[in-house]
Formats: sequence, structure tokens, C-alpha cells
Amino acid sequence: MSAVNGSSNGTAKGSGFWLFASNFFKHPTMLGSIIPSSRHLIERLLAPVDWSRAKRVVEYGPGVATFTRALLERMPEDGELLVIELNEDFAHYVRERIHDPRLTVAHASAGELDRWMERLGWEGIDYIVSGIPFSTMPAHVRDEILRKTRDGLAEEGEFLVFQFSNAVFPYLKENFDEVDRGFELRNIPPAHCYRCRADGA
Repeated sequence: MSAVNGSSNGTAKGSGFWLFASNFFKHPTMLGSIIPSSRHLIERLLAPVDWSRAKRVVEYGPGVATFTRALLERMPEDGELLVIELNEDFAHYVRERIHDPRLTVAHASAGELDRWMERLGWEGIDYIVSGIPFSTMPAHVRDEILRKTRDGLAEEGEFLVFQFSNAVFPYLKENFDEVDRGFELRNIPPAHCYRCRADGA
């Protein structure tokens, strides 16, 4: 899948922390936090995953690959991970720092999920993981992403979301039949966690 990754003209300078922090100041509404997710948040959000069936996984907004690395550590050897990143600096960073044949990096919007599924020959996704800030994006963009997320899930697929605001909850309820909520205090800032499923997704 490395051929799909392509190349980027973006420049990821310095450590992941400084790249993340500098992009927070440039695009605060795209990130929501000045530092990457804590290991506690990673464990909380990924706790429901049945790794034996995590063969097709998508991550929206990998940033400096905090969740990406955790996903690859846990996924089976025959699994595939697609990360979709709108920020060119972050997309370039992930490409440069992680070399795993299971990984495909797309410099794109999460609203292009269906196009990437077609490109990869995927018929359904087992898990989609996301921390992109739904509460600060335009309503039409949010609605498109949530609709394509639901449509892209396999029959038993799940959408795992963390947010720093509870504002996304009613939109998740509109698009998914089951939405379980949790909360992780051991993160800066503390985060709401959601596990979403659609009947017959």
C-alpha cells in the first residue's frame, strides 16, 4: 500500500510535540488541545475494540500519530489502517515517521472516506476512530462526515469518538442507533468518549 501514500511537500519540523503545539496556535479550531492525547485516553477509547476482527480500520485526524501507533501495535498482521489527515504538516509527519505496510496515509478530508474506500477496495470498515472537533466545523461538513462514516461501517462496525465538548452528542444520536458515553479525566483537557453503532450499518 505504500504506493497509495504518495509524497508531500509539507515540512514536519522538530518533535511531534512542537509540531502539534505550533499547529494548535495556527489552527486551534481544528485541534482543540495544545498537546496530544494521553495514554489514558487512548486506553479508554480503544477498550471496546475486538482486535481479532479489526481488519479494516480508519483514523480521522491522526495528528502526530499518537493513536496511529497504538492502533498498529494492537491490530492483526493482516489488518489495514487508513489515516485521513486534512493538515498537510501532520500527513507528512505520519508518512515520514511510521513505516508499516498496513498503513495508508491520505492527505484529505474525512468527508472523502467513500472515495478512499473505493480506492483501497474496501466494502466495509470494522472501526473508525476520531478526535476531529465536530463542534467547531461547519454544519454541512459535520453532517457529511457523520453520514459517510455510518455508511462506511461494516455490519458490526463501530465509530469511536473523543471530544473535548459534549456538543457532538445530539448529532451522533441522529446518525447512529446506539451511542454509549464515557469520560476520561486523565487527559488535558478531559475528554468525552463515545462508542457508536448503527443497526445494519
